[in-house]
Amino acid sequence: MKVKIIGLGGVGCSLLKTLPQFLTFWRGHGKEEDGEENKTEMVLIDGDSFEAKNRDRQTFVEVGNKAEVLHASLSQEWPRLWFEAMAEYVTADNVVVLIREGDVLFLAVDNHATRKLVSDRCQELCDVLLISGGNEFTDGNIQVFWRKDGQNMTLPLASEFHKEILYPQDKSPSEMGCEELAERGGEPQLLITNNAVAVAMLNAFYAFLEGKLNYDEVYLDILTGNTRQVQRESYLNHTTT
Repeated sequence: MKVKIIGLGGVGCSLLKTLPQFLTFWRGHGKEEDGEENKTEMVLIDGDSFEAKNRDRQTFVEVGNKAEVLHASLSQEWPRLWFEAMAEYVTADNVVVLIREGDVLFLAVDNHATRKLVSDRCQELCDVLLISGGNEFTDGNIQVFWRKDGQNMTLPLASEFHKEILYPQDKSPSEMGCEELAERGGEPQLLITNNAVAVAMLNAFYAFLEGKLNYDEVYLDILTGNTRQVQRESYLNHTTT
């Protein structure tokens, strides 16, 4: 199994509080202590860097590129897993290399341009699982795009149900200049909401592993406590486009 986390901000860091531990012990997927071949690899992908101002929502031991900093700390904490750091944003030039057949992808980015790029790439593959999560201050959602044997088992992220992703009006970080990146702020975020979205993403992953994944999306609100699953009608059609 090759698990890739794209975007290592608030949601990405929340995922990494649980996912390595689960993968280490779930049905023996971790590397055995006697040195036998490891069965699980975690690839950390982000071109951004941790800054001191991020400590309210992001977990890191030092400033620097997010993928590299987390690679150093997680490799020590979870030695039975293999970790790889990719200190770059996902772009049109590298998406074919970064996202491959059989990948399990956790997408935790804050822009629709990257979501569409990753979703479009997954549509080119025969077998892939993409779980995307994002949030506003106290509410958020996850989307699940699963392809099996060349068929769409759920809808792509970029569909008529999410025209903001199908026709993105924003830019990915890779398309921004230095000044744009420096000024990039975004809406305020709350750690508790980041955690709730990460949990919903992990729930979908576990349902997939157990063969019980039967929804496309989950919407959640931490103030009301409401969580709503959505199963799109086209799910049953297993369309290939």
